Amino acid sequence: MTTRDLRDRTTDFGAEPDENGLIRCDACPVLCRIKPGRTGACDRYANDNGQLVRCAPVTLSINNTTAGQLAKSATPDPADSRHPDTTETAIATAPSTDDLTPETVFVTGIGSGTTYPDYKPAPFIVSASHHGVDTVTVVTEGIFSYCGARVKIDTDRHLGAECATVFADGQAVGHVTTAEYGSQMLSLGGVHHLTGGSKKEGRVTCETLLALCNREAVDLTIDNGARITVQAGQAPIVNGVPESRMRVGCGSATVGIFAQQWHGLVDEVIVVDDHITGVLSEHQAGKCLNMPEAGVKVAGAKSTPGRYFKVANPGQGWGGTDISEPLSIIRTVDPSKAWAGLRLLMTSTTGEDVAYYVLDEQLQPVEQSVPPELQLTIDRIGENCEPSLATVIFTAGAGGSLRAGVTENPVRLTQAVARGDVTITMGGAPVYVMPGGGITVMADVLAMPLQSFGYVPTPALVAPLEFTLSQSLYLDNGGHRDHIVSVDEVIRQLGPHSRLESWLPSNPWPFDTGVSRGTIRSS
Repeated sequence: MTTRDLRDRTTDFGAEPDENGLIRCDACPVLCRIKPGRTGACDRYANDNGQLVRCAPVTLSINNTTAGQLAKSATPDPADSRHPDTTETAIATAPSTDDLTPETVFVTGIGSGTTYPDYKPAPFIVSASHHGVDTVTVVTEGIFSYCGARVKIDTDRHLGAECATVFADGQAVGHVTTAEYGSQMLSLGGVHHLTGGSKKEGRVTCETLLALCNREAVDLTIDNGARITVQAGQAPIVNGVPESRMRVGCGSATVGIFAQQWHGLVDEVIVVDDHITGVLSEHQAGKCLNMPEAGVKVAGAKSTPGRYFKVANPGQGWGGTDISEPLSIIRTVDPSKAWAGLRLLMTSTTGEDVAYYVLDEQLQPVEQSVPPELQLTIDRIGENCEPSLATVIFTAGAGGSLRAGVTENPVRLTQAVARGDVTITMGGAPVYVMPGGGITVMADVLAMPLQSFGYVPTPALVAPLEFTLSQSLYLDNGGHRDHIVSVDEVIRQLGPHSRLESWLPSNPWPFDTGVSRGTIRSS
């Protein structure tokens, strides 16, 4: 194994400065020519007295026990800003590399650098032994032109029609995609927005993705739809109003959940929902409780008993509809079934919108105050609503030329990933590998350390990527044998100069869990 200097990437690949002291950075296709003491366009590499060096230290992820010990004696970084809703801890410097051991350290791709052109081996190819298996972790930062973000927004409110264009700073950056249960979904980025439009569209798309993936708030507008502010792990803001509750379920599900609690307190409940509006006395839940049909007929297309579609248009009102007056969805009251004094509750799927009526002698609903015992059931709806959040899932294609930094025969890596012989992580966070061809990965940005993402002005995002597999499999698949370094050597050289991050408790320690669909195999 080599004992080359790991603290900068110039040992193997750095260009010599010209007569004016300029040095060409080859970390991406832009090929910046950097003046002494200055950084390149991406602020990730600098000319330090004629050497091309990384501006950010490599991030080493350490287990929480070690992090706690180091935090007591380490000097905190005053410029560090931690996310208030996570338990991760940053330690700026380690008092001694003796405190770091191979069993407690995982070398992440954050700050590792890239190896453009792609035929170069990855910046760090790290060997370690775990549970009796000799492993190799290939550590790099990928330049992703083929990447985007899937944004899940917990709200019933109508944000925009499917396929409606999403804009940031006046530029198209994505579109609305199919809604899921209680959430609106956006698909942002992708190669067509990054590279297929104008230069400004590509730049704005890159800036939007970078901010979202680094957990920053982003303002978006949807064509003929809403204005929204989204930030990973925070409540979305729709047309200036923060969302607070994710619905407990659709109208039919809400009826099913609370039918027994409503029984005896009311004669009819209508749960207004843009997707499936529920009517208790017609619903199977009401039938099981032997409730007589109340005869209050709602608008819309009847699906099955007590379940109605299209009671109103999508909008910002009750249950994601465009109504603010709930009685507007009542089509008729059947005098052969309804009766004077019938108690009618109307509510939305979050319990935020509520109205209570009693039918008079003419069978007209007259609004009254919600009785205290009935209010308890409404409060229970709210209690069962989860907080409304925005979730950002980074999605990228890693099946291209960056594989050459791992092996001389890239298809062998793809095949090993498909078999489940390779663990892929991003900044130490687990990823989901999509089935089928290539290596398409998805990662929750909240599972990754803060500021995991960078950019290059090609435009493309830069994100950490780690491949872990058994050493024998790595070598059998054409891995770069001469560039393997031991984790002990990484700790010795980079430890005092690295950034240490405590491992997020929600993430599996890669070597304890093995690969995503199996265990690390010895061959």
